[in-house]
Formats: sequence, structure tokens, C-alpha cells
Amino acid sequence: MSAPAKATAPDIATLEEQERRLVLDAFTHDDAWRLGCLLVELARERQAPVAIDITRGGQQLFHAALPGSTPDNDAWIARKRRVVERYQSASYLVGSRFRAKGTTFEDSSRLDPDVYAAHGGAFPLCVRGAGVVGVVVVSGLPQIEDHALVVEALERFTSGG
Repeated sequence: MSAPAKATAPDIATLEEQERRLVLDAFTHDDAWRLGCLLVELARERQAPVAIDITRGGQQLFHAALPGSTPDNDAWIARKRRVVERYQSASYLVGSRFRAKGTTFEDSSRLDPDVYAAHGGAFPLCVRGAGVVGVVVVSGLPQIEDHALVVEALERFTSGG
């Protein structure tokens, strides 16, 4: 099997379009399990050393640490998840908006970088009519690839594939 092509950095319009498009009709405990297992399957296919986490309403519904991941990935998960919870947007989009203004999240958000990380890999679980109900996070790859893996899984999940 050949290695997947390197992900390229999406622009802000693309990131915003992903959020508009990847809206769910519902998100249950069973959905968290199915989405988490799909992410594990995709990561294993790529031998990606990632940790995966899904929360809803502050409750952890799914967590997996694949070979090569470390406890540090769990710390990144928590920091990226907090960004989504605070801004109600993907962690990569939040960081991209700061970069587009010629600054960084760390320099301009006034938030503790030991608590918040606007790096790719955390994506809001948005339910139609209810807003953001949870967060799905991947940590262990370069941030663009963490983000791309989550988006790919959500695209498959929302299409029933």
C-alpha cells in the first residue's frame, strides 16, 4: 500500500464550508462509537500513531490510543477540544483565523497555551437545530493531517459510508 498524499493546508473558506456541510441530524452514544471505530479503522490503514477522542456534553464517549501514540497526545486532545468548546469552531479554523490576521492564537487570544491549543485535529459535532453538542479530536500527526483525518471520517459518517 502506498503512503497517502500529504494534506495541503485548506483556506479559511474551505474550513468554513466543511463546518457548514458536516452537520449531523443527531449524535448518540452509538454514533460516537461508530464514528470512533471509523476513525480507528482509517488510522490503522495508515499506521497513524494517533489518539482519538469523542465527547458530547462534556462526557467522554469514545477514546482510543493507537500504537505509537503517547500520553502527550491526550494532553493535546484536551487543549484542542477546549478551543472547539470555547469558539464553537474547528481548532484548525480558529488558528487559521488568527494567522490570517497576521498573528497567532498563542500571541493574541489571551488564553493560556497550556490549556488551549488552536492546532488542527478537533472538530465540532454540530447537530441540526441543536448546534455544537460535542467534539471529535485526533492527535498524533501534523496538524493539517489530524484535521484531514477527522474531516474524512465525518464525510464518510455523514454519507452513511
